[in-house]
Amino acid sequence: MNQGAPTSASLQTLIAPAFPAKSADHRTWGQLHGSSDALAICESARAHKGLTLVITRSTAEAIRLEQSMRFFLGLPPEEDGATVTKDGLELLSLPDWETLPYDLFSPHQDITSRRIRTLHRLPGIQHGVIVVPARTLMHRLPPVSYLQGNTLLLETGQSLDMDNWRLQLTTAGYRHAENVYEHGEYAVRGSILDIFPMGSNLPYRIDLFDDEVETLRTFDPETQRSIDRIERIELLPAYEFPWHKEARSGFRNRWFEQFPNANKDAPIYQDVSHGITPPGIEYYQPLFFEETATLFDYLPETTHVFTAQGLNEAVSHFDAETRNRYEDRRHDLHRPILPPASLFLQQDELFGHLKAFPRVTTTPEKAEGSSAVNCTSEALPDIAMNARAADLQAT
Repeated sequence: MNQGAPTSASLQTLIAPAFPAKSADHRTWGQLHGSSDALAICESARAHKGLTLVITRSTAEAIRLEQSMRFFLGLPPEEDGATVTKDGLELLSLPDWETLPYDLFSPHQDITSRRIRTLHRLPGIQHGVIVVPARTLMHRLPPVSYLQGNTLLLETGQSLDMDNWRLQLTTAGYRHAENVYEHGEYAVRGSILDIFPMGSNLPYRIDLFDDEVETLRTFDPETQRSIDRIERIELLPAYEFPWHKEARSGFRNRWFEQFPNANKDAPIYQDVSHGITPPGIEYYQPLFFEETATLFDYLPETTHVFTAQGLNEAVSHFDAETRNRYEDRRHDLHRPILPPASLFLQQDELFGHLKAFPRVTTTPEKAEGSSAVNCTSEALPDIAMNARAADLQAT
């Protein structure tokens, strides 16, 4: 080990000042150039035995920041699937749908899978950091109880009625396929059940002996060859809304409460009535629930919050975009749409929620004022490289 190189444990005192301790205490950390913001956030998150929320201005910035944080935390590239450091800090992200408000198509299944995995994990996180773009933070979400109460567990040795299990999978929104390649698909071949659960990096192959689960294995969706044997799998819902019969009935009732003048032959209404998930159904999510939640409902009170400089402008831009698209589309009786306030947090709501937590805004510029601290960042690249090398040698 290089005796002159600081370890990760010492970095916090070099570049991450003390985090504010009280709610509504908002400070600025300045002179964080390049990836210095990622390093400062990592070291602050390591020191905080709780959850750290990081809000970026855009999806591109969230991806850049997450990649940098993986490097500084000693995590392998995202394709590896590892998200927990050797000292137990878990790195999560809530990706954007990558659709525009009121679009007529749905997000890719891989995006939905990552979002569902993150929302399911959040309530149980003891030590972690989550990266979220501002526009994603503004989306209303399913209640916390939805994912916690609609997860299926399967273990080796467990009895499994195949017909009943297929019905449960369909109710959870999974699609039957000849072969499983994508998240949310399942296939049945005799006594073998293949399934690609939401939130999982690999699909699973379930071998039955009569009605008992004999083995559970992961497999490669490209080659269809089994990989590792496991003892237990967790099956999350396929969507961020329920798809069972009662939920669709609730959707229809709320549809006419929300759109009393809508045509009964509206494609969205007809598709849901016939058990078909129409493209763009995500923008009708509130009709599946008595009430929705926000990401803030998933956070513990002890959460630390980092925001990027320019957050106000990013929030205002998304709010204006949403309202403009709503005005352009609101008069179509064949495809009525929900008002922005039903789908998204409004600006005053979002910043009102932020006041419940201590917060730091990071900026590459020199920060000024009584609540500002300027970090020593000129030597950060060398410090970070040496510290990471020392950590790797130690393992």
